[in-house]
Amino acid sequence: MNGKKILFVSSELVPYLPENPVSLMSYEAPRMVNSNGGQIRIFMPRYGNINERRHQLHEVIRLSGMNLVINDMDMPLIIKVASIPRERIQVYFIDNDEYFKRKATFEDAEGNLFPDNDERAIFFAKGVVETVKKLNWSPDIIHVHGWMASLLPLYLRKYYEDEPLFAESKIVTSVYDGGFDGELDQKMIEKIKFDGVSEESVSALTSPSYNNLLKVAVDHSDAIILASEGISEELKSHIASLSKPVLPYVTLQEAEEAYTNFYKTEVLKQ
Repeated sequence: MNGKKILFVSSELVPYLPENPVSLMSYEAPRMVNSNGGQIRIFMPRYGNINERRHQLHEVIRLSGMNLVINDMDMPLIIKVASIPRERIQVYFIDNDEYFKRKATFEDAEGNLFPDNDERAIFFAKGVVETVKKLNWSPDIIHVHGWMASLLPLYLRKYYEDEPLFAESKIVTSVYDGGFDGELDQKMIEKIKFDGVSEESVSALTSPSYNNLLKVAVDHSDAIILASEGISEELKSHIASLSKPVLPYVTLQEAEEAYTNFYKTEVLKQ
């Protein structure tokens, strides 16, 4: 992976959030690339339950200050950074007081999904792309983890399709089991169409469930990694119908060799 540039975009990441399959692999995959000579950038949302003092987050003024339009509303973009000390890995945090100040990730204290999770996902996708543009950093691979990041492939391929910085970038989406129960806001598809994205591209989101979000993500990706053993048959069937490179599930112990080979032999060769 010497010299290859990989952008990791994730819903969750240790050590900033509790360990689970998404947060752990979102840490391990960049660490693998870093140790094999690749260049990396990591992005995640700055949820309000992340302890800024403990993790030494600080705002990057030169990257902050832009407004992103979400469903015809101007929403300020704030960028913060921190480092994972033992790995010397820098993490960029997408922040906004309206969307990410609350002291939780996806659900309220009663376990109900936040009603604006759809807008948070749109804001996160746009915020990542706009920040990478400001950094003027052209990734060879963009690797997506977790459902809050799942709109990124769609926005890169549709909303930002004429952006030269990403013209050669390959998108990989890791698919995990679990996700969330129920559905996001029923108007989600209209909010995405407001950005000029065709209804055909997001028709699955007439029912904005976890599986349908991931279907839209893999539809607009170049390659797919099955990151859990227990992925639903509905998702597995959809992925099999796409005729795209797929890395079957491997254990964490096998991941370094498997992911590196997949990047080299299946993703970058396309």
